[in-house]
Amino acid sequence: MTRTTTRRAWAAALAFGLITVGTLARAQATMVAGEVTKIDKAGARVTLKHGEIRDLDMPPMTMTFRARDAKLLDGLNVGDRVRFAAERIEGQYTLTALSKAP
Repeated sequence: MTRTTTRRAWAAALAFGLITVGTLARAQATMVAGEVTKIDKAGARVTLKHGEIRDLDMPPMTMTFRARDAKLLDGLNVGDRVRFAAERIEGQYTLTALSKAP
């Protein structure tokens, strides 16, 4: 292997690594603090009073989210403080992660 070929191989590996790390960082949504104000388990929806969601360019407000998986709502009660991640999926704001805050 020549010195030029080795340099090109290292450059390609570095570029691939940087692209992969950047993609993984974007894939992890930021967790946001919120409070449960209403739960619709049958409809897999929950209404949250939440802080700013920077990933969605959304100011603090109270709104209803669809749960990507209805199991996210198991054990949840009105008044619970939570941490959650949300994305816009097929035009709907959707919870992708949710846990009770300590």
